[in-house]
Amino acid sequence: MAQPNPAPFDAIVLGAGAAGMMCAALAGQRGRRVALIEHGEEPGRKILISGGGRCNFTNLEAAGDRYLSQNPHFAKSALSRYTPQDFLALVERHGIAWHEKTLGQLFCDGSARQIVAMLLAECAKGEVALACGAAIADVGHGDGLFRVTAGGRAYAAPSLVIATGGPAIPRMGATGFAYDLARQFGLKVVQPRPALVPLTLSGEEALFQSLSGVSTEVIARSGRISFREAALFTHRGLSGPAILQISSYWRHGEQIGIDYLPDQAADWLLAAKRVTPRATLRRLLRDALPERLADTLYDQIGLDGDLGNLPDRALTAAQARLADWRFTPNGSEGYAKAEVTAGGISTADLSSRTMEARRVPGLYAIGEAVDVTGWLGGYNFQWAWASAWAAAQAL
Repeated sequence: MAQPNPAPFDAIVLGAGAAGMMCAALAGQRGRRVALIEHGEEPGRKILISGGGRCNFTNLEAAGDRYLSQNPHFAKSALSRYTPQDFLALVERHGIAWHEKTLGQLFCDGSARQIVAMLLAECAKGEVALACGAAIADVGHGDGLFRVTAGGRAYAAPSLVIATGGPAIPRMGATGFAYDLARQFGLKVVQPRPALVPLTLSGEEALFQSLSGVSTEVIARSGRISFREAALFTHRGLSGPAILQISSYWRHGEQIGIDYLPDQAADWLLAAKRVTPRATLRRLLRDALPERLADTLYDQIGLDGDLGNLPDRALTAAQARLADWRFTPNGSEGYAKAEVTAGGISTADLSSRTMEARRVPGLYAIGEAVDVTGWLGGYNFQWAWASAWAAAQAL
């Protein structure tokens, strides 16, 4: 049976997530005929669960130094040309109420569904042909056209945009399809790994699992990188914003350091010995930390008695340990609990201005599929918007 002629599109966008919808909408509004293909039954599923259902849609502090990549400069061009203020203006044009939470993080007052509805409205404005529940069966390239078979339909266009994300949160339908497609076209892939993910502990460090549910503000460190936010002890190890942030930099076998008392001066115990010699380390820790955590740390340090009766060298050692308590995670909770994927399609093979593959004209990659990973707190959405904008201007 003869196949029907492919639809006459200017661009095919694979993946109706944040980056894919944004790119398709903007290109469509520039007069391009765009097909947006999504293998899931509905668009924007990761958007819907983000920010506790309120979508932390950008961060006012977004800048190139808040992103990980083998090329730390790659993201700067797109981020400078489509800013958080640009996306915020779009949000406000759609009458979506928002608020700033902390550290520049912007959230919807209502529901993340408002962001999905906004993007769909923008796609409709650009007359984008959206196909959901369309599993991709084949992608090919020849005679200047990319050909996609999806959902039993054939598509063809001179441009193809890979916006299918990474494998983080597989229950949302996330896969490594973007990497397979990139390799098919000769693009390199930086080894993907879970990022913004809880870390797990075992062995002697497993005793901290008894603190499951305890949270406190800390400074978490990995190498030269540090974040001051809350850490949360879990039944499997460590989580909370500070740990999720540091997890993106951590590598298996490395240690992380935790400063449990980030507001204390370096010699706070020696000062306490002079001012309150009859105080105990347990009491001081209980004054500063959740009781269960204070008692666990006290038991680990093992300094009994009044401070006045303890040698300075022992107090100095305790200060140092509390300021840089070392853990060696045995792993992470993997893609199932990771908010994003680090690694991905190599930036060495892409134009930082247009997101187009250097050696495959008409092929683009945007969003989480690319080796650009932002900090926690709306940074990855801003990369999605900015990279989508950059590609849309070139389509």
